Formats: sequence, structure tokens, C-alpha cells
Amino acid sequence: FMKYLRRGSGYYIDVGACELIADGSIKLAHGEVDRLTEDSVILADGTELPADVVVYATGFGSMNGWAADLISQEVADRIGKVWGLGSGTTKDPGPWEGEQRNMWKPTQQPNLWLHGGNLHQSRHYSLYLALQLKARYEGLATPVYGLQEVHHLS
Repeated sequence: FMKYLRRGSGYYIDVGACELIADGSIKLAHGEVDRLTEDSVILADGTELPADVVVYATGFGSMNGWAADLISQEVADRIGKVWGLGSGTTKDPGPWEGEQRNMWKPTQQPNLWLHGGNLHQSRHYSLYLALQLKARYEGLATPVYGLQEVHHLS
């Protein structure tokens, strides 16, 4: 679990899908989706894949990468490292900060808040994020420990 907190990796909870993928009951495809029909997926290269259910697995990537892709590299650079405790371990540069970097609190980019994590974290921290946003909307002082220093991976 600490590996997850420090670098957002380290575990996968299999609830049966692995075996279904291995035995071919669930098929995987990679490519840009052009459109969906009633019973298939049409990829950008024209490939048509019959499908009963489509699950968009957008990937498990860094929040920094998502910020760069969805907003801009400039904003991602301004925010710096997301996730991690500052443990000084691989992919978690120090110094120790003791709380998740740039998650569920203000970032170095004004008015940009990041929310993510597994189901438990999303359910738990969505309340605290919502309360902070509501308080700011209502003009209530909501001081935080401090904005995160900007750290980047080399």
C-alpha cells in the first residue's frame, strides 16, 4: 500500500477479469475509437470489432501526464509532481511532506484542483474536496498547510 501512496503503483485487485482475459472470454483491443454502432466498435483504422459491452480503459497514467494532455504542459510544469509523500524513494522525490502532493487541495495553478485515486480514496476524499470548494465559493477562509513545492522526475 505504501508503494501505491508514494508512486501510484504496486497492486491490482483481481475480481475475476484476469482469468476471463486469459481464456479469451474478454478480448482486448487497442486503438483510437472512431465510433460505436449498436453492436460493434469501429476503430480509426476502419477495423470493426463486434462487442456486447465496451469499456474505455483510458490508461493508468500519471496525473502530471493527464494535466499536460488535457490542459497544457505549461500548467503541468507549474503544478509539479502529483501523488507521493516525499519519501525519497524511487519516483517519490523528497523532502518528506507527510501528505499527498497536489491531491484534494489547491495546486500551484490557481483554481485547479486534482481528484483521483482508487474507489476508496475517491469516495472518501470527494467529501473533503467538495467542502473546501464550497467554503471558498461562500467566501470562508480555508487555509491549507501550504502549496506544494514543485518537484519533477528526472
